[in-house]
Amino acid sequence: MPILPILPISPNRLPGISLALLKATALEAAILAGHVLLYPVGIAQERLTAAPAHDPAKPLTPTHPASASVPNPAGPAAADATATAEATATPRLPTPPGLPHPPVVLLHGFIDNRSVFVLLRRNLTQHGREHVISLNYSPLTCDIRTAAELLGRHLTEICDRTNSEHVDIVGHSLGGLIARYYAQRLGGDHRIRTLVTLGTPHSGTRVAPLANAHPIVRQMRPGSPVIEELARPAPGCRTQFVSFWSDLDQVMDPLESACLHHPDLNAQNVQVTGIGHLALPVHPAVATGIRQALDEAAAPHGNAPATGAARATAQRPHPDDLTVA
Repeated sequence: MPILPILPISPNRLPGISLALLKATALEAAILAGHVLLYPVGIAQERLTAAPAHDPAKPLTPTHPASASVPNPAGPAAADATATAEATATPRLPTPPGLPHPPVVLLHGFIDNRSVFVLLRRNLTQHGREHVISLNYSPLTCDIRTAAELLGRHLTEICDRTNSEHVDIVGHSLGGLIARYYAQRLGGDHRIRTLVTLGTPHSGTRVAPLANAHPIVRQMRPGSPVIEELARPAPGCRTQFVSFWSDLDQVMDPLESACLHHPDLNAQNVQVTGIGHLALPVHPAVATGIRQALDEAAAPHGNAPATGAARATAQRPHPDDLTVA
């Protein structure tokens, strides 16, 4: 949700105003300004280009089409993290035997597009992810169920083109809810290995009541039919869920609505301290936590505790702590 985070702070949060909140709000404003500049870059879907034939005698390297430099969404203060807009999804990409990582699919939030993931995408590719694909869904999308069905068709196509059986998904805000609906309600758990959500209203959010005119906003309210569907039993769901939630997320009301608690789901909640909603897909410490979550899914012993930026205590469903300065 690229606009809601800088709405006036609700009265019930006024006692908690602090220097950290002011810093987070300033960062949100800077990110929003940069994202407005980047938004046109991500309006169109990624173009799929044919991959050259792979010579088995040569080491395999990812193929990236030429890309243009883009400004940092966080503004000049984070100029050292300047990213490039890349399109890495290609038909029938050569995949080496035993590739440890499935494709990573990035799914944006409400009234947004794939440009929100410029920095995260670069971070993932620099740390060994062969295939990172950003998907767009229409800003006119009015139903989470329909968007989830369309996501399933996109994932089948991606798996066919990359010769993969599974994908990992990182979903910001509404994007995480769409992916969860597909995994939990439409049998998508056979396709999604790990779903990482960033500021996703798993139990609904009450923020910005005037936005109820949009049907998809109504579906993200507590007690909506979609939220109630997601609360139903989901025995045997194979997808692993990791939910990042922030103590300064002004889009989540209550804040804990971004936590995922469901008795049938393998879910881990990671608390992020000191940043807001828009910073979740941008901040480098969160990117480190995302990489660790995806790597742990591939580890022989599954959910081993994370180290460094993300400290997992394995005492689920209690949230783990990721402290962002």
